[in-house]
Amino acid sequence: MIHNLLPLAALLAGSGFLLFAGGVNGLILPVRGEIEGFTSASLGLLGTGWAIGYVLGCVRTPAMVARVGHIRAFGAMCAIAGIAVLLSLIMMTPLVWIPLRAVSGFCFAAAAMIVESWLNERADTASRGRVFGIYTMVNLAATTAGQMVLTLGDARGYFFFVLAAIVYSLALLPTAITATTTPTPLTTVTLDIRGLWKNSPIAVFAVLMVGVANGSFGTLSAVYAAKIGLSISDVALFASLPILSAAAMQIPVGIVSDRCDRRLVLIGVILVALIADATFLYGDLASWWAIMACGALFGAAIFSMYPVIVAHANDHAPAGTFIQVSGGLLLVFGVGAIFGPTIAGFAMTGFGPQSLFAIIGISHILMLFYTLVRLKRSAPVAVDDKGKFRAAPLARTSTPETAALAADHVELEADREASHLESLPESDADETSH
Repeated sequence: MIHNLLPLAALLAGSGFLLFAGGVNGLILPVRGEIEGFTSASLGLLGTGWAIGYVLGCVRTPAMVARVGHIRAFGAMCAIAGIAVLLSLIMMTPLVWIPLRAVSGFCFAAAAMIVESWLNERADTASRGRVFGIYTMVNLAATTAGQMVLTLGDARGYFFFVLAAIVYSLALLPTAITATTTPTPLTTVTLDIRGLWKNSPIAVFAVLMVGVANGSFGTLSAVYAAKIGLSISDVALFASLPILSAAAMQIPVGIVSDRCDRRLVLIGVILVALIADATFLYGDLASWWAIMACGALFGAAIFSMYPVIVAHANDHAPAGTFIQVSGGLLLVFGVGAIFGPTIAGFAMTGFGPQSLFAIIGISHILMLFYTLVRLKRSAPVAVDDKGKFRAAPLARTSTPETAALAADHVELEADREASHLESLPESDADETSH
């Protein structure tokens, strides 16, 4: 038993190191950029660079791994990510940081996909749900720890840049020294907007708006917190509390969404988010407790939207398309995350830090309006026809392989059968289907 668990533990350790380093790197850059006097617009472009790199990583990694292999690709991505962090320390200018952030996004997506493909290979029918749950908890804990470690030192020095580079290097060790079989080829998805829209228009539009909102907040929350006068420790806490509250919120949201129309659940979550948006914009957040409480409420809402939307889309999806639909929506999220931080960054530069929540609020209003329109035009899915809600990692750290790992045995076999039929000549596929 222990012998069988060791490779899985090594993969989880590698993923934990990867997410820890990503948490440090993702927070130190906007914090240090604010200290160095970078504009909010330039710091918003860091999020755009990350999203571009991340989407390209999700699309291009399967071909790269097929060419050089899992272990070599994973080691290269971790090494390049570490180099990018150190180059950010050496050359502190937005002109360098933005393309380096795109490189980091690509490497992070590629490394995450490779780890998840290994986990997917080792997760049998009985343990698949447990493995995905453990993986999600490890990623949550590692990301939060990476952000909170900024409370332990001075962001003006070199320590956190070097720490992130070291931990990126540590991430490649567990898989490099573990004797594990090479997994099957990575999951490939394409951005088929027409097919996704035909399956569920509300899912495509809502995920795009979630990408705009969550991408903006994930990139610029630290900048907002610094500009309203919070200390470095409080900035780290303000960035971490929304993630923790979202993890707790997904359980009740999932239970409710499995029992009633998911569109109504989405509307309820959007309304909670709009309350938080309005409070940040117009409320009197003079106390530390008020700021943190509002941040926790905000995170519980915005980070619970994505799994509800994905579950709604899969309720309407044909059998054998779970991974393609989930992976395609992730790419749509990435497109929104490309534009959101840029728009919000320029808004903050021109109109002040509170305008971050004006941009996010507009995204939520548009999402609410379109959801209400679709609610009147189509009937809800019957409870017996629904799939199961799945709590998910943050969308900005998810990949198409995450969808494959989250799939249960029946869905995975259906997707594999559909992929097999697509690869057959038309005549053979017709005979097989009959």
